[in-house]
Amino acid sequence: QVQVEETGGGLVQAGGSLRLSCAASGSIFSINAMGWHRQAPGKQRELVASIAKGGSTNYADSVKDRFTISRGDAENTVFLQMNSLKPEDTAVYYCYTMVPSRRIYWGQGTQVTVSS
Repeated sequence: QVQVEETGGGLVQAGGSLRLSCAASGSIFSINAMGWHRQAPGKQRELVASIAKGGSTNYADSVKDRFTISRGDAENTVFLQMNSLKPEDTAVYYCYTMVPSRRIYWGQGTQVTVSS
């Protein structure tokens, strides 16, 4: 069993910042990648950012230069620093972990609300 847990969501005014944290635990021997997706009401889930085992990162165009994904000291933790937040960033943010078998485990999600 693998568990993925996100923390750090909340309510913030436009222009503000939030930092999301994610930790994977359980029967994990290696991690290929971790990252974040988000889903706003009435919209499809979309990739926000990801970081591979080698450290390469990938961002959605809408968050480039505002969001930064990073890993913690432990391979199984990842952070998403979100700056200059906009109302359109409002969504449920989901953390995922991909293991070598390419199976993906998802967290339950954390709500981020940006008020104008």
